[in-house]
Amino acid sequence: MRLLRAVCTAVPRGTRTCSGGTHNEVRLRFAPSPTGFLHLGGLRTALYNYLFAKKHGGSFILRLEDTDRSRLVPGAAEGIEDMLEWAGIPPDESPRRGGPFGPYEQSKRLNLYHEATQTLLESGAAYHCFCTPQRLELLKKEALRNRETPRYDNRCRHLSSAQIQEKLSKNVPFVVRFQLVEGAHSFKDLLFGCIHHDVASIEGDPVILKGDGFPTYHLANVVDDHKMAVSHVLRGEEWLVSTSKHLLLFRALGWQPPSYAHLPLLLNKDGSKLSKRQGDIFIQHYAKSGYLPETLLDIISNCGSGFLGNQMGRTLPELIEQYDLERVGTHSALIDLNYLPEYNRIHLSKRIDNLDSRAELVTKLQTLLQDKYKDMTFNKDYIEKTLILRKGHLCMLTDLLSPDYSYLWVRPSIHLKDLHSLSSEAAEIGSLVVGILQKSQNDTNVETLNKDLKVHLQQLKATKYSVSMKILRRILSGLEAGPSVAEMMVALGPQESIARIHNALSS
Repeated sequence: MRLLRAVCTAVPRGTRTCSGGTHNEVRLRFAPSPTGFLHLGGLRTALYNYLFAKKHGGSFILRLEDTDRSRLVPGAAEGIEDMLEWAGIPPDESPRRGGPFGPYEQSKRLNLYHEATQTLLESGAAYHCFCTPQRLELLKKEALRNRETPRYDNRCRHLSSAQIQEKLSKNVPFVVRFQLVEGAHSFKDLLFGCIHHDVASIEGDPVILKGDGFPTYHLANVVDDHKMAVSHVLRGEEWLVSTSKHLLLFRALGWQPPSYAHLPLLLNKDGSKLSKRQGDIFIQHYAKSGYLPETLLDIISNCGSGFLGNQMGRTLPELIEQYDLERVGTHSALIDLNYLPEYNRIHLSKRIDNLDSRAELVTKLQTLLQDKYKDMTFNKDYIEKTLILRKGHLCMLTDLLSPDYSYLWVRPSIHLKDLHSLSSEAAEIGSLVVGILQKSQNDTNVETLNKDLKVHLQQLKATKYSVSMKILRRILSGLEAGPSVAEMMVALGPQESIARIHNALSS
């Protein structure tokens, strides 16, 4: 379909009147179909709607467009709202929360679509179509054979009233189609500017009410946006070509349309489309993997536009403050998920810095540790100290459950004979370090401890300083590599470090 830029005037915004009353409020909706679970692209659309609503003191609505009954996925409707709440952008009105314009599931609003359909039929803007699926398939094949775009030929538009009544009296199956009006129709998109799309010259009349009594997207979203007093529609760029059709429906029903902005697509870093077949694009995947909600909000907003430059580490209040729809460009946003761990490292550090969120992390980590090490108990003060010391090194909270950090929770089994292969002075090295730790007690810090270790261990004649570090690392952690010895000792504390050295030297 071809879209042309045109010179046009924006639809004036003012007081909107709907069945619920008169409203000046900014109201935006996120309206996914529960034919799948929430993924990164959907989260980005939801976020931009949420930010616009909160920036202007308005309401953010979740509406589930579940009229395609054949494609519904069990649990998807609940899952979408769960993930919005998890992400920290909960709707003000939704199927779960309710609201003044409910119900918020289209399958429970059929009477509204039937009323609108009847209005369109009575005005002549819509008509009954009795064409069989077989005929429609033949039209499609003929068009493809002629290398044309398949379209309905509007045959039933020309049936007389008598012909229609005869077919209805015989219960001939039908759908209802909307009659597209020919001629130039321009509208102003808040991002793409003025658009001209003569939809009637390109498409056949679209179905607005299916044979099963359920509406198509075209009718349902128009009716609901009006009935729910939606002031602005921010949706994906793929719906840009349908907007002229929707504006014709608004006009035929005598309703004022909302303002439209079509967001550029979120694509993989190579420019390919995000696919639901990619298991790692679903929000549940990231939540279960331990990523923080603010991490996802940060990366999906940072890879696009609408904010003040590219700044890793923005929180939701900062996103609301910086958000400006006029800054959103029309180029697709490329997301590189390889940077996701780095984003999470930044936001995990922010949480560790905050006393309240740090306490939540401590409780969560304590639970994870107790699940992993069934017969052990873990002190919260020690866990908190560990988080503070490892801040900036951790990408995920669950990193602390990895083998590289097991030394923090479990004493390694190291014997003196295992250390003799590195140096015959292993026992002397251990004794020297015990003396250092006993003198320093709880005043130990990484910088001071590093200096003390170098002063004493570099005096050994038979063992290089680097070898001494290998021996101490083995004693403290059982690892060949990892954090510095001083960092390990500070993390473990003087008493536990001394206990591990004594265990190794006496075994």
